[in-house]
Amino acid sequence: MEFKDYYAILGVDSEADDKAIKTAYRKLARQYHPDVSKHLNAEEKFKEVSEAYEVLHNSEKRAEYDQLRLARNRGFGSRNWQADAGFNAEQSFDSTHSGSDEDFTDFFNSIFGSRNRSSGFQRSFYEDLNSRQGNDLEMELPIMLEDTLADTTKTIEFTIPHYDEQGHAHDIKKSLKVKIPAGIKDGEPIRLKGQGGPGQGKAANGDLYLHIRLIPHPLFDVEGRNLTITVPLAPWEAALGTKITLPTLSGKIHLTIPPNSQSGKRLRIPGKGLRDKQGTGDLLAILKIVIPQVTTDDTKQLWTQLSAKAGFNPRTEWSN
Repeated sequence: MEFKDYYAILGVDSEADDKAIKTAYRKLARQYHPDVSKHLNAEEKFKEVSEAYEVLHNSEKRAEYDQLRLARNRGFGSRNWQADAGFNAEQSFDSTHSGSDEDFTDFFNSIFGSRNRSSGFQRSFYEDLNSRQGNDLEMELPIMLEDTLADTTKTIEFTIPHYDEQGHAHDIKKSLKVKIPAGIKDGEPIRLKGQGGPGQGKAANGDLYLHIRLIPHPLFDVEGRNLTITVPLAPWEAALGTKITLPTLSGKIHLTIPPNSQSGKRLRIPGKGLRDKQGTGDLLAILKIVIPQVTTDDTKQLWTQLSAKAGFNPRTEWSN
């Protein structure tokens, strides 16, 4: 079985902290999301990135994966990396992840098992073959923040178990168009009645429950129904004030930065947040003053002149 380097998949160092891992995932998930990507293997890439993030952002899974990775590296590419690490797949713990046994690789399943996991396209099926009513199925549906602004329709594909007269199991692939209501929240379920596991005899089918998963956005963070975005400003822009073009989920707008703005100041843009039953939230633009990384002799001289003329000490309160 091929060993997967999840750090390489996300393009991060093995010592990367959770923030760096989350940032890399945000960028790649957005890049390869099948709804927007024109990449030839976008869906496969998206699943691969989701699998890597599922492991590395979870401290327990990451620790177990690092143990296997270290054993594999010490074995100089040994194909029996599980045995090198003293790992037994039968002892793997139950876990919830963003991809199914079909969608996640055998490598992932061999480490973390395949029991009781929600899936990107389905969940575990019949736990009790003697029950007459069909089992409910569950799956996660990843959507982008933009998809929550208005009602939208998504096509989902999944499999359900079917048992023939001899009791043999066969998977049946299904495709459904599902209406996603505006304002839906992360983790909120959508029930599709009768779309779950088939009932035995004349018993009713089970239901399919979709659990919405909001894909992290590369620019915006979520605070309830409000969104936040960090706005980098040059020192002179903060001092003199300026007008900038600001991205929002529904398009670009013009924003006026008032003179003498301080780093950390929040400017509220009403109605540019997320929707919920109470209305639409706001977008909060958080100002951040950024110093140029390269300073020439001329600009250094100007900074020196400014320092002398301004006579400004930002730490005067320390002397009190």
